[in-house]
Amino acid sequence: METVQSPVMLYTEQTPNPETLKFVTNKMLYRGTAEFRDDSLAAEWSELASALYAFPYVKGVYICNNFVTITKEFNYAWEDIMLQIKEFIKTWVTDGKPVIKDGFEAAMAEIAAKSQEGMFQGPEGETVKKIKDLIDQHVKPAVEMDGGNIEFKSFHNGVVTVVLQGACSGCPSSTITLKAGIEGMLKRMVPEVMEVVSEMG
Repeated sequence: METVQSPVMLYTEQTPNPETLKFVTNKMLYRGTAEFRDDSLAAEWSELASALYAFPYVKGVYICNNFVTITKEFNYAWEDIMLQIKEFIKTWVTDGKPVIKDGFEAAMAEIAAKSQEGMFQGPEGETVKKIKDLIDQHVKPAVEMDGGNIEFKSFHNGVVTVVLQGACSGCPSSTITLKAGIEGMLKRMVPEVMEVVSEMG
């Protein structure tokens, strides 16, 4: 018996960043997080992201689970471009076209591992593990709801550096979230933490 494919539904959600909009589908697009901050990475790993970059107003593409977060150039208005992006993504998903190439996660993990190689041993290594676990368990899920992502980058002299991606990158309220929420929690749970700073992904 043939299984009937349910039609692709797609709706938009506001994010705290006015330049960024979340396009949510009822299909799983990619299990994991994939941030494309420029078209060269997109061209290498994601046909969908690369095709979206062909639009003059697309400045960033972030794909996670069942949604695509688009960051636009500020001189365009969402009301002028939203329907075009919506239709484009809906058609792409309906046609079953590829979203992310196999091996993307492994390639990104390898790059991250190389940049952190030999950085954390001994007692500092334990602290880093604690910080990473707290971010993964308590911060990531909330940030994902807003169409973004947060990654641990480094810990040095009491300062935790995180990378903000997707809707969080360049978002005015992300600084408040970072300082009030994340920094407060980490200082409480990990006494070695003095401050949390961010870099854009």
